[in-house]
Amino acid sequence: MVPMFQDDGSSSVTSSSSPLQFFSTMSPSLGSPYQWLRELKSEERGLYLIHLLLSCANHVANGSLENANLALDQISQLASPDGDTMQRIAAYFTEALAQRILKSWPGLHKALNSTRISSVSEEMLVRKLFFDMFPFLKVAFVLTNQAIIEAMEGEKVVHVIDLNAAEPAQWIALIQALSTRPEGPPHLRITGIHPQKEVLDQMAHRLTEEAEKLDIPFQFNSVVSKLENLDFDKLRVKTGEALAISSVLQLHSLLAADDYASLIALKNSLLANGYGYSQSPDSVSSSPLSPNASAKMDSFLNSLWGLSPKIMVVTEQDSNHNGLTLMERLLEALYSYAALFDCLESSVSRTSMERLKVEKMLFGEEIKNIIACEGFERKERHEKLEKWIQRFDLACFGNVPLSYCGMLQARRLLQSYNCDGYRIAEDNRCVLICWHDRPLFSVSAWSCRK
Repeated sequence: MVPMFQDDGSSSVTSSSSPLQFFSTMSPSLGSPYQWLRELKSEERGLYLIHLLLSCANHVANGSLENANLALDQISQLASPDGDTMQRIAAYFTEALAQRILKSWPGLHKALNSTRISSVSEEMLVRKLFFDMFPFLKVAFVLTNQAIIEAMEGEKVVHVIDLNAAEPAQWIALIQALSTRPEGPPHLRITGIHPQKEVLDQMAHRLTEEAEKLDIPFQFNSVVSKLENLDFDKLRVKTGEALAISSVLQLHSLLAADDYASLIALKNSLLANGYGYSQSPDSVSSSPLSPNASAKMDSFLNSLWGLSPKIMVVTEQDSNHNGLTLMERLLEALYSYAALFDCLESSVSRTSMERLKVEKMLFGEEIKNIIACEGFERKERHEKLEKWIQRFDLACFGNVPLSYCGMLQARRLLQSYNCDGYRIAEDNRCVLICWHDRPLFSVSAWSCRK
């Protein structure tokens, strides 16, 4: 399966690989003039870019840096961050492959990246743009809130833990919904977890303001922490309160800690058994010997289970970006990011600065992390719904079907975009949010199984 690209630059998926075989036989040597490349039609150019990206990734994976450099040079003749879908994607995948090569020279890599600063306000801006431009998080919030509302029916004290408290819109909507309960609103406490205090302060201000306006008894508990370092005592879960947990695009990052720990253990084991293994943990990660451990994830899910939540709702990217090999990850990432870039191509002008920011500062950085990084550095370890179902099941969580009312609201929200490409599908009592037939995000609800 390879992404195929239409005349308008948008992408679709087909099982035919013959166009790539065709290009591999007709393409001149890497060092030849590039004029003929610029005369290709959009579809031909897109197919050839895929061919070049796969070829370049293969050279990078095999350590053939001279050939990789020639391929990058050829790709640069065709890729463009303000072109059609495939040109834009190629620009970011090229940058990711180049970053991976640069990491072979740590001094050079650090020097070239030493002045790169990402401010809190920039991160918040690009997340807000993503929220506004796509329906994915809005649908996830609607489904999550409805699941919480139904689980908390009749409860007088409700505590919600947000594992990434960055977007107040979700909880403003929940506060508004709870204020209209026939039995009256509960006493609501929200605990927000985020590594940046500034983000939590803004969240606390917005939510307290809304609760006061609607006369709902409300408290906000800030926990400044990365998820992998979370001290569960700081969540202040109390006896007698009904607990809900919301995780939006967070849990996959914990797999990095698993990978790093397993690689250290592998390296130590090899050394202890007399093998002269001198590679760093990062470079071991492509080894087929690396165990698919999940100690950190298991521990984290067990700790969540120990809090006895009435409901836990999890949203994750529904893509397999956690493969051991570079080629595996590159192919999967081409599929999913082609779909995301297509969404923008269908609704936002190519010259939009907001679109460019989302593509560069969000998707571009994620692609770079998936392709260029290994070990603990590689946080974007997105996995498919079936793997999350297995994990939650092993951690003694039972699947709770998402409600008919929530699904109705989600479908109505998608219809408001006036775009046939956005769809939701039910799978194993969970929901997949799709672009055409390509699942991009999953939403699932869970309760403690004693």
